[in-house]
Amino acid sequence: MNMPSPSLNIPDLQAGSHYISQLSLANPDLAEQQIIAFLDALVENPPDAGVLLSLLEQTRVPLCFTEEEIARRYHNKALVLSDEQEESFQRVISAWRRMTTGYALCARMQEAEPDDPHFSTLVATIQHRCIYYTGMIVIEHFRARRELPAGIWQELHRYYEAAEKRGVSCTPVNDSLENDLQATHCAAAYVTLLLIEIANPYATSIRDLGLIRRWAGMWAPLVALHPVEDEYEIPPYVIEFTKDQPLHQTGSGDNIGGDARWLDTTRLGLQISHMVSQLHQRLTPSQLGLGEETSGHARRLLERLSRPWTQSASPRRFRRFASDGTARVAVGFEAIHYFVGGKEFVQPDSGSIYGRGQFDEVFTFRDRASPGMTLNIKPRVNYSADDWAVINHSANGFRLGRSSAGERIAHSQLLAVCPHDGERFLLGQATWLMQEQGGGILAGVAVLPGMPEAVTVRRASTQPGHADRFVRAFLLPPVEAIGQEGSLVLPTGIYQASGALELVGEGKSWTVRMKHVRQRGVDFERVSYEMP
Repeated sequence: MNMPSPSLNIPDLQAGSHYISQLSLANPDLAEQQIIAFLDALVENPPDAGVLLSLLEQTRVPLCFTEEEIARRYHNKALVLSDEQEESFQRVISAWRRMTTGYALCARMQEAEPDDPHFSTLVATIQHRCIYYTGMIVIEHFRARRELPAGIWQELHRYYEAAEKRGVSCTPVNDSLENDLQATHCAAAYVTLLLIEIANPYATSIRDLGLIRRWAGMWAPLVALHPVEDEYEIPPYVIEFTKDQPLHQTGSGDNIGGDARWLDTTRLGLQISHMVSQLHQRLTPSQLGLGEETSGHARRLLERLSRPWTQSASPRRFRRFASDGTARVAVGFEAIHYFVGGKEFVQPDSGSIYGRGQFDEVFTFRDRASPGMTLNIKPRVNYSADDWAVINHSANGFRLGRSSAGERIAHSQLLAVCPHDGERFLLGQATWLMQEQGGGILAGVAVLPGMPEAVTVRRASTQPGHADRFVRAFLLPPVEAIGQEGSLVLPTGIYQASGALELVGEGKSWTVRMKHVRQRGVDFERVSYEMP
């Protein structure tokens, strides 16, 4: 979408406030155009520093509303994004960038006035907003599963370092967009982003990423930033202002400069332990200020965050090995079923059941059918598997990469993977997903336990003559070596606690009873079962 060139004139606070009050918020696209034109005009012909700051502050709420509405168009979408989704993503990033530019301009214009007791608060507010909106660019890339732009961490380091040098890194600042009940400060905004980044955002659902962001913002004031003062006792994790990196691990031979900082997360670790204990004692997440979540989900997420947020090493269960080969990957239940089973899906009781296309074919060519002959309508098979480069692998998964060409893939989606050193397809789940700046896709795939068998299932009928049609599914055998029981991989919506299923596979049929959901994805559920 082409944005209008700045043609507004905002000479004073009254004119700017009137313009903001007239925004068409019922139409987010139009409101965004109006706000972008407004921001461009402020930067092109800036008013006094105080007026500029006041107008930027008034813009925050309507801009947040419009950009969140536009961002819904690409959140939780498969990669690579469509052209329309990509355009929406770029528009949101551009809006956050304009806000950063406006506040950075305000910082350059702001001058101290003699005996102004509020000057430090003004400076802290401006620096906080620069950190906040640069951080929004980072968060939006996480939510869209996009690789971060080069230099973005150096920008954040620079804004925080400026707050430190001006002595306002911990000066209280109000931020109604994040928390109406407690003040924040520049250090907390900066730490919030560091905590989000080490929580593995590309392996996290949008829902959980929202919770992580909320909790990080709440508890960031518990984390202290300290200079690295002893060159002989280097902390295991540091931030270096001159490097385009977030919090990162230090090596034994690293030369850490005077710009390095380390995080003291002791109090944060105690807070997480306290929250988990409270949840075990049957307090609800809403009572603890953790959001409207189930206790089990909140507890599991907190336990997952405990290691990175306390900077504890998280040992791998299985060792990874660098690889050089090509894996074939199929996406979508129909294609996966075809490649795992080696043949097209056919309804087991399809003697008198035809799809619309098959019926049309029979009706059109009925004069060519001989009476008494069995109709044999072969389905058209047009499934493909994409080639992915194998970056590394372990006993339970792969790290894969490919160009932008190929089937779109969503986070936590079911996949079929034929390894570079194998001939049969395994089932896997996309647990880590990111689109690179050049358009390529990187994916972490966790393999589901067991060698899959393509089967068909349907809910067992309780009324004669009212049976459902069969759908594609997969049977995973028990794997005693790792303590995994047998399970079924079903399309979402089939599972029903204690419900009975009819299975057909390998020339036989049987009935099982569903027990518990062991694993979920966007398009499947892995369910344990028992024989009735």
